[in-house]
Amino acid sequence: VSIIDPIKHVVTHKIGFDVQGLRAEAIQPVGIRFTKDDATAFVALGPANRVAVIDTSTYKVKKYLLVGQRVWQMAFTPDEKYLLTTNGLSNDVSVIDVASLAVVKSIQVGRLPWGVVVAPR
Repeated sequence: VSIIDPIKHVVTHKIGFDVQGLRAEAIQPVGIRFTKDDATAFVALGPANRVAVIDTSTYKVKKYLLVGQRVWQMAFTPDEKYLLTTNGLSNDVSVIDVASLAVVKSIQVGRLPWGVVVAPR
């Protein structure tokens, strides 16, 4: 993932991902979501079946969360307590507790989920 200065139009930082036990080609960033305070970024890593949690002040990976197979899209609940991920090959949605950075549930949803939207209350 490249961080680009929007004024100077140059790359200022690069974030690499290294998941133990996985080949580099299996680690493919396919989506990103930021917390409202911009302190944390969640990066869906596609066929790596992981979401990388990034500290945006240091550009370092804090943690890798194992979710379902082939994670695609992500969305926060309106209160930002949870982040939902669609997992296309395991046919489910993972629920991540944002405060504890833990996957707390997997919900079977049907064949090949790709997108996710959370309606405001």
